[in-house]
Amino acid sequence: GVDIFFVISGYLITSIIYKELITTKKFSIIKFYERRVRRIVPPLLLVCFSSLILGYIFLFPREFIDLSISTITMLGFVSNYYFYQTGLEYGAIDTLLIPLLHTWSLSVEEQYYILIPFIILAIYKFSKKNFFLIFFLIFTSSIIFSQIGSLKFPQFNFYFLGSRAWELSVGSLLAFFNFKKKNSYLLLKYNYFPFIGILLILFSFIKLDNNYSQHPSMLTLIPIIGTCLIILFASKDEIITKILSSKFFVSIGLISYSLYLWHYPVFAFLRTGNILDVNIYIKILSGLLILFLSILTYFLIEKPSRNNKNSFKKIMTLIFTSIILILITCFLIIK
Repeated sequence: GVDIFFVISGYLITSIIYKELITTKKFSIIKFYERRVRRIVPPLLLVCFSSLILGYIFLFPREFIDLSISTITMLGFVSNYYFYQTGLEYGAIDTLLIPLLHTWSLSVEEQYYILIPFIILAIYKFSKKNFFLIFFLIFTSSIIFSQIGSLKFPQFNFYFLGSRAWELSVGSLLAFFNFKKKNSYLLLKYNYFPFIGILLILFSFIKLDNNYSQHPSMLTLIPIIGTCLIILFASKDEIITKILSSKFFVSIGLISYSLYLWHYPVFAFLRTGNILDVNIYIKILSGLLILFLSILTYFLIEKPSRNNKNSFKKIMTLIFTSIILILITCFLIIK
């Protein structure tokens, strides 16, 4: 899921930046970061604060301190390095009890977002014709590093931006290709490729688990290629595109960020309280709870914060105040 998300994320962000550069001949980094802050930070702060409250109820002191430290590192978007240094292996039984462990992927994404505007602007200014070549070199060097890392230092490899950059840069390459090439002929001739893409992704979900392989590595190309086939050959007349464009999936897509933020801490605290595995009905109710929290967060936090009618100055004031309060709370807990 994370691997697929990185491709989509790289594709969308690069599309936004590159399209703005080509059409307007300029790009505002400040506006770019403003949109990212509006989109990402307010729901994240809500989940962090809620996790601290639940941590006070459910966690032992040592676990509560760990939660506080992980919250601090998350606010700096470096939680991936914290979780690596604490020696945790994502997917192991004990890590299912760590409320904010999933934020490692958000940290990796934000680290990429910090770098990508400057990389694209530099390429556009000094070497516009070599955009594809430069991102292909990023892709190649990163995937080679991740393959070596999966064998030599798998835990660091899992969390490190350099090992994940090839997945994000694949999305950037797709964005460039879709912008430059008219592939309508390909769509007509090869409109079965999205179906193959779905099969590759489903195969990955079934076969490429933690006991089968290390990620990321060359094996991770299987879901990545599947994702690329869907993005590259999507067509309004093609069945997979129709399914993914249906109201149901679009609705899930709208609340997907909130779903991502809420799912892991809710499951973690329920496991900590020995509640989740009582019976199947509890699991269904927990899923409905996550869905309910995600919908509330989307409409009450995400939409208002992304609405340009609400001034960025006002939103930043609320964000800054919230961060200060969370940091004070974390340091008091640790003390």
